[in-house]
Amino acid sequence: MSKQIIFTEKAPAAIGPYSQAVLSNGTLYVSGQIALALVEAGASIQDETKQVMENLKAILEAANMTFENVVKCSIFVKDMNNFALINEVYGSYFTVNPPARETVEVARLPKDVNVEISCIAVA
Repeated sequence: MSKQIIFTEKAPAAIGPYSQAVLSNGTLYVSGQIALALVEAGASIQDETKQVMENLKAILEAANMTFENVVKCSIFVKDMNNFALINEVYGSYFTVNPPARETVEVARLPKDVNVEISCIAVA
């Protein structure tokens, strides 16, 4: 088994004992991304989601991939009432052949953010 840790300074560093992403045998597992600075600044859910997607994009690029390589996403939201707004931003990154995904409302997310998204991509 091959295992390569992927890191980029263009996305937030891990806030715990995990990696931004791990590439193993051609599959990239990207840890959940949040927009901590925007939440602290009181930004909109759209801005928060856009930053999360930009974090994912930076990590994908660090692994020489794009959103076209993504096969699965997991979205965790604090309030399902924001689903349509999150979905609008998320969808702008997957205009053709979107990946499989689930969206789950949770009681709380790290650092009290409103949305966290992770993904799996294949080379």
